[in-house]
Amino acid sequence: MLDMKKILFPFALCFIQIASGFSQGTVDDYKRAFDLHDKYKDKVFYSNVSPQWTDRADTFWYIRYTPEGDEYTLVDAKKKTRKPLFDHQNLADALAQATSEKVDASHLWLKNVKISTKADSLYFEFNGKKWFYSIQTNALSEKEEVKKTKYEYWGNVDTEREGKPIVSPDKKYSAFVKDNNLYVKDLNTGTEKALSSDGTQAEYYSVYPSWSLDSKKIAVMRIKGVDTPLLYLIESSPKDQLKPKVQTRDYFRPGDTLAFRTPVIFDVESGRQFVGSTDLCPSQFSLWGFEWINDSKSALFEYNERGHKVYRILEMSAETGAVRSVIEEKAEKYVNYSRYFKRLINNQHDIIWMSERDNWNHLYIYDRLTGKLKNQITKGEWYVREVVDVDDKKGEIIFSANGMVPNEDPYLIRYYKIRFDGTGLTCLTPETGMHKAWFSDDKKYLVDVYSMVDKAPVAVLRRAKDGKIIMPLEKADISALLKEGWKAPEVFVAKGRDGKTDIWGIIQRPTNFDPNKKYPVIEYIYSGPGSQYVPKTFIPYNRYLSAIAELGFIVVQMDGMSTSFRSKKFEEVCYKNLKDAGFPDRILWTKAACEKYPYMDIDGVGIFGASAGGQEAMAAVLFHPEHYKAAYAACGCHDNRMDKIWWNEQWMGYPVDSSYAASSNVVNAHLLTRPLMLVVGELDDNVDPASTYQVCNELIKAKKNFELIVLPGVGHTMGNEYGEHKRYDFFVKNLMHVEPPAWSEFETKK
Repeated sequence: MLDMKKILFPFALCFIQIASGFSQGTVDDYKRAFDLHDKYKDKVFYSNVSPQWTDRADTFWYIRYTPEGDEYTLVDAKKKTRKPLFDHQNLADALAQATSEKVDASHLWLKNVKISTKADSLYFEFNGKKWFYSIQTNALSEKEEVKKTKYEYWGNVDTEREGKPIVSPDKKYSAFVKDNNLYVKDLNTGTEKALSSDGTQAEYYSVYPSWSLDSKKIAVMRIKGVDTPLLYLIESSPKDQLKPKVQTRDYFRPGDTLAFRTPVIFDVESGRQFVGSTDLCPSQFSLWGFEWINDSKSALFEYNERGHKVYRILEMSAETGAVRSVIEEKAEKYVNYSRYFKRLINNQHDIIWMSERDNWNHLYIYDRLTGKLKNQITKGEWYVREVVDVDDKKGEIIFSANGMVPNEDPYLIRYYKIRFDGTGLTCLTPETGMHKAWFSDDKKYLVDVYSMVDKAPVAVLRRAKDGKIIMPLEKADISALLKEGWKAPEVFVAKGRDGKTDIWGIIQRPTNFDPNKKYPVIEYIYSGPGSQYVPKTFIPYNRYLSAIAELGFIVVQMDGMSTSFRSKKFEEVCYKNLKDAGFPDRILWTKAACEKYPYMDIDGVGIFGASAGGQEAMAAVLFHPEHYKAAYAACGCHDNRMDKIWWNEQWMGYPVDSSYAASSNVVNAHLLTRPLMLVVGELDDNVDPASTYQVCNELIKAKKNFELIVLPGVGHTMGNEYGEHKRYDFFVKNLMHVEPPAWSEFETKK
């Protein structure tokens, strides 16, 4: 007997698609998505100014990207002149003759360029070799082969057991570690002397001793070591053999035992030893940073408490061994130690210190001798981003900040100058936009480049004294990009969960957007503390938004609560609660956008992300399935107990408690009710691939339907080309409810 439901369903689905305006996800849409990057490439001119100041503080060079080609350009800030740095054809001809290869003068790709003080010669790398070029004589000479840099794993743990001798400031001695003990060597006689005798394999002296400025004392850490835990990776398909290979990486996870350090100061001549008390640094995440005071009577070092609720600047006397607290930063949830700045000023009597103690990131001055706060330098409901320069003689600071200008995007960065006492605040880059500045070494000039997601870059040369424009440099030309159909993303703002706070994001529409159609919505997510993630500068091609929109989606991105650079309270939503990921704000933001633009389908919202974004994308369909209908999660840190110690203990706390399980996608995998595609690179040494496999294990136990893509030989990734195609198919199938084009058909028509 015929099942009429099965026969009629495809026709009914087709009718629904036509009635809803769904006609996306075709072969042509895919082709447009995959070709978009090449289509937009090299369509923006006079952009991407990245100046390099020379040894002469009043000159710099940069590359002008013109329709005729790339022009290396030299600017004299004092004379207000601009000219080609060299004759491009002459250099191209010289390189062609030297390498026996064709060299295009309009597209010279020179690496690590350095120019002489008089700007009459160049050092650079080209074609795997280092070269010297005299601009005046057109003489080119090959210097040496460029040494290939060996891959250095970012997470390698330095146990401080191996290192080179450290020479004293007066060049008479060197300090080094031998047989776990600290030694000094007289460089004139070659005589060695042991300063310590208590070092063992279990508790040894660091190979990074610090000499006092008078060369009479050494500060060093004595370390009670621990075995470094390992991450195990299986390379299933190595190129040089059939059998798989096992790779290992250093990898500390939350809760792992860490090394313990004790500060020690030695008097080199007498051999006298002071062992500092650790009463003020008992539960160590880190203890580091000896910085000797100029009189050589004491040294500063820093304590970061395990769990990050306390951070201290400590000072140890080289005359008594006493340890005291100079600055103590405490927080109920966490001290954001990555927002770090410390600088000794006023003949080392005072310290400039950065803190979020008043809910905003600001600068303070402490009296080093008394440990008392002298004054707050910056103040207000805005956020200091970076200290560019501290001029001790003038008593001035140059810094960048965001949020100072009312009624605009609070993330836009500008540059400012202020005096130590908090007076004389001056904006050096007043135009609306996201600014990036490069200052001359003497801080007399700055090159300022500013743009927004919908405003092309402008580059100017300014006077650092007051920000006055000295001369214009470039104004980007995007006319060729616009001819290709480029559409800027829309900046969109809606209220967050508290009904008061503005949540900022962007909306990316396809280039063939038709307001009469209905569009599923896809959110790209990378959330969590540490930064903000929505682009603020001009980007012709946004790799995570632009292409996938061409399939017939509207793609959105926003910074909800738990991200950074708004206020401490805005970010602290994440504490012991990484599963939050700003979802209450994201859902309200998307609903507001869909209400304003009815062509956005609030009932067809998907989400994707990688790394922390992969964890968050899966969490979206676990904890908010009423809003998110499908998720693509790549290389997710699905259980924070399995991930890097420094990221997770900062935000989830120490010791490891039930909050870790509450935020775990592994523990909560049984909640899955929506389509899910998991992606993992088998050689991911950023997030343990086992985190994804453990999610799969729980999903299988719970008899949940999901898709898994394992990429052999691949590390931390969103999915690479293969995964990108799978992501496109996944959302076309699960949000548009149409069958994606066969890969063979697409490849044939591509």
